Amino acid sequence: MNLEPSSQLNLFSHKEEFQKLINLYKNNNLPNKILFSGEKGIGKCTLAYHLINYILSSNEDFIYDLDNLKIIPDNKSFKLVQNKSNPNFILVDIQEEKKNIDISQIRNLILTLNKSSFNTKPRFVLIDNIELLNINAVNALLKILEEPNDNMNFILINNNKILSTLKSRCLNFKIQLTSKQSIEIANKILDNNYNECLNEDLVNNYSTPGEILNLIDFANKNDIDLIKTNLKNFIKKIIMEKLYKKNNSIKNLIYSLMELYFRKNVSVSNIKLINSYNYFLKKIENTKTFNLDEETLFMEFEDSILNG
Repeated sequence: MNLEPSSQLNLFSHKEEFQKLINLYKNNNLPNKILFSGEKGIGKCTLAYHLINYILSSNEDFIYDLDNLKIIPDNKSFKLVQNKSNPNFILVDIQEEKKNIDISQIRNLILTLNKSSFNTKPRFVLIDNIELLNINAVNALLKILEEPNDNMNFILINNNKILSTLKSRCLNFKIQLTSKQSIEIANKILDNNYNECLNEDLVNNYSTPGEILNLIDFANKNDIDLIKTNLKNFIKKIIMEKLYKKNNSIKNLIYSLMELYFRKNVSVSNIKLINSYNYFLKKIENTKTFNLDEETLFMEFEDSILNG
């Protein structure tokens, strides 16, 4: 299962937002600094890739299929993006084994932007997980955003809180999905009913399509039967076998599962668990914000909550 946003040919959600962006582009009013804000896993980055392909594929063979909201895989610009060789597209994202987007990545971006383009097409910089920029990287990016080069467009993807100085320089689109929409999108991508793939204990009304799909993909790669595995045992397996060390998406997954465990088990009468819930929510937030050691957090959660 390929879950990379760059490979999603169909746009199953955010159709109204997409049409607004298209209309702005057609009227020469598309802002050159756009921010997509919302929960992680709801398709913000996929939306960005479809907008970029719509623009770059114009005047090419196999242009974007606007009637069906679909990228044509034979399109040249799409293929070049897939091969990471499109001169009109630059992706900046957190690198594996790192906790931040650091200053060196923004410096490399600046060097690339200072090079002349090979054509007259618009150039796009897509920065995913913008909330993971460290302070030095933010300051360097702010300088670029102040006076972007001609024909240069920035799309920033925000899953959490970001600095107001960065937010104020962009036109912010708030992206949302209902619980019903999340389920429908997950089922369309799976071409199946997700309930047939996993225990209902592992999801709830707060689950995003990205979380559901990452959960299933992770289980498939690690030979885990999600039908027979409940939430508690699944979290314990990830922590005990340190499976979260494999990639950043699993760390985000376990944070969501920890919060889900509390929501399923907290009751008004259980004051101790309510206090633990508040304690761990704060600790999860601090771990994400200040890049603290997640292993300590996970082990404490296992000892005091799962085994407590």
